[in-house]
Amino acid sequence: MPKLQHSPYAGQALNRSVELAKRYRHEFITPEHLLAAINEQDPFQMSMTLGGAMLFPLDKRLVEELEKMERVPDNVSYELGPSIQLDHALRVAYDQVQSSSATMLDVPHLVKGILELKDSKACQLLLEGIACTESEFLADLVSCYEEALYSEDNEEKDDYDSSDEKENKSWQQLVICLNDHVADHNPLIGRENELERTIQVLCRRDKNNPLHVGEPGVGKTALVYGLVERIVKGDVPERLKDSRVYLLDLGSLLAGTQFRGDFEKRLKMVMEGISKEKAPIVYIDEIHNLVGAGRTNDGSMDASNMLKPYLETGKIRFIGSTTYEEYNRYFSRSKGMVRRFQQIDIPEPSIDEAVNIVERLQPVYAEFHHVSYADDVARYVVEASHKHINERFLPDKAIDLIDEAGAWREIHPQKKNEVDRALINQVLSKICKVDAMAMEADDNARLETLYERMNSQIYGQDNALRQVVEAIQLSKAGLTDEDKPLAALLFVGPTGVGKTEVARVLARELGIALVRFDMSEYTEKHAVAKLIGSPAGYVGYEDGGLLTDAIRKSPNCVLLLDEIEKAHQDIYNILLQVMDYARLTDNKGRQADFRNVVLLMTSNAGAQYAAQASVGFSGHVSAGEAMLRQVKKTFKPEFLNRLSGTVVFNDMDRHMAGLILDKKLRELDSKLATRGVSMTLTPEAREWLLNEGYTREYGAREFDRVIAQKLKPMLMREILFGKRKKIKVTVKEGELIPTPTLPKGGSKKAQE
Repeated sequence: MPKLQHSPYAGQALNRSVELAKRYRHEFITPEHLLAAINEQDPFQMSMTLGGAMLFPLDKRLVEELEKMERVPDNVSYELGPSIQLDHALRVAYDQVQSSSATMLDVPHLVKGILELKDSKACQLLLEGIACTESEFLADLVSCYEEALYSEDNEEKDDYDSSDEKENKSWQQLVICLNDHVADHNPLIGRENELERTIQVLCRRDKNNPLHVGEPGVGKTALVYGLVERIVKGDVPERLKDSRVYLLDLGSLLAGTQFRGDFEKRLKMVMEGISKEKAPIVYIDEIHNLVGAGRTNDGSMDASNMLKPYLETGKIRFIGSTTYEEYNRYFSRSKGMVRRFQQIDIPEPSIDEAVNIVERLQPVYAEFHHVSYADDVARYVVEASHKHINERFLPDKAIDLIDEAGAWREIHPQKKNEVDRALINQVLSKICKVDAMAMEADDNARLETLYERMNSQIYGQDNALRQVVEAIQLSKAGLTDEDKPLAALLFVGPTGVGKTEVARVLARELGIALVRFDMSEYTEKHAVAKLIGSPAGYVGYEDGGLLTDAIRKSPNCVLLLDEIEKAHQDIYNILLQVMDYARLTDNKGRQADFRNVVLLMTSNAGAQYAAQASVGFSGHVSAGEAMLRQVKKTFKPEFLNRLSGTVVFNDMDRHMAGLILDKKLRELDSKLATRGVSMTLTPEAREWLLNEGYTREYGAREFDRVIAQKLKPMLMREILFGKRKKIKVTVKEGELIPTPTLPKGGSKKAQE
């Protein structure tokens, strides 16, 4: 049976017939159930009266028939369904709808279907109750139901009109009057020029609508609250003294607007209500959202077009605010809106201006958190947040820092309950993922001992370590360009001599993250694009840049680009920007800040020529000089000129190899200690490992292979299957063995 839309009365009748069948526990829904349901409706009763059935008790007769029907016992479950007669009546009703111009199934169609069932009790009772012909009765029935539907539509319209009137009286619910909420916001500090320019634009005769454009957090909203505060105090020109500033909340306007026209109606209602006020000012935060708001297709009107008549008259003044990115992406497309607003740039405040703002706001946060702030905290917060917190702007990020530090001290009170620099470092370290001690500018003792601490972990590379440490110390002392990375160093040397290990140790000692990229993965031109993001239209565009995203997540880090010479040549063009301006822009226009990054690049370029260093008639040429000659051939001059330095690592000699072996054995001892096992090597065993692992070609990595293949399997068997917790390793017949050795076939007691 085809599905058709039902009128309200038809739907009620069908649902009610099901309820009646369930109440009487009848197995089938019959035409009698349907007629009893229809008989309860007022339009049907009216049509029966017109048909001469005033004294005919149809409802009573129908109840008698329903009582006679067989019931299903209460303890028996069954599935309710339509009877054959009802199914036939419904088919007739549906055919009536489809063969006529009707758009939905109504009660007259259902009654027509019942009248077609000449053998049914429902049809017989219905014919007994009317004194006119069937056609006359059906005509009256149609008239009664049409009149009922028309009356209900008018009632709904009246209700709608009354609700509109109610909404018109309560347009204030969709806006916020900022004059009544000045005390809820931080006071405006500074910004005298921008505020004066805003007042000047508001006092113009035409196009008197300021548009504040600036980065997030620089104080655009605070500037509006500063204006409202001056209006409340009366410290404005006469033209603005009686003004009330209303915040237009687009979220409230859009909430619950399900149908076309709801949003436009609300916006018009608000504008009409505000226009009746004296000298009103409407503040629209994130005004770029107006462009396209409420639009359903290219030909329909959006909110910005609806506001243009009010912008033209000048009776209502508008203040908008947006960011540069959103202005260029959305707002600038609406030339009509751009023409009607006067753009006022809100730049990020300088360090000194931000310090003044934080100092004057400190008492507000001190009172709120029940803490005190040290005298030097304001400047330190501003300078530290400016240095370490990227992609955010002053003064917002500095205010957030004193607020968060105050909250931390409030829930972790002390006797003095003071927020000092140490606490600021602790809070900032969680935000910036950097060791709190590493951010303390006065802790020069850590920098002074950096070389000694690294030299105790890296062997035989004294000159290389000294260059690295000096580059870091120069930057920390402020003697290098602030708009460059902390250091940009190229490590050159044979494999396995400690180039990558220096990067790991440096990151650990500085208390910052190590971000490593294996440049052998970027040998193709298209692969290099992944570092800053694929161009628009290419696969991976939405993913962003791998390198830029990593630096945004960890702006204070050691960035290691391993084996840089294996990457495609395009990588050097990317690194030129990083080393020159400490900035890198991804495919979506977002910048990554490299000012607090130590950039380290490793290369084996020239290592193969180091062995030929002593060949020639001009005396001795060092291995380092031989490698540097090849480096100059491999890398472009503009790349080498931007480096802080090129660090040459020495070849591994036997003494260095012995120190590295001892270090790796100590690392193995610490792993064994966690299993409650100790290991002792005889001098012969150590010498055997040194001979097996030391090669000038493979460096320290050969020790890893020898220990993994020769020593660890023997220890594994002792840990898993042996009984001893102390293992002594020696050499016998050219192999490592645990001592004392056990004779073949020895008893279990002897083994123990």
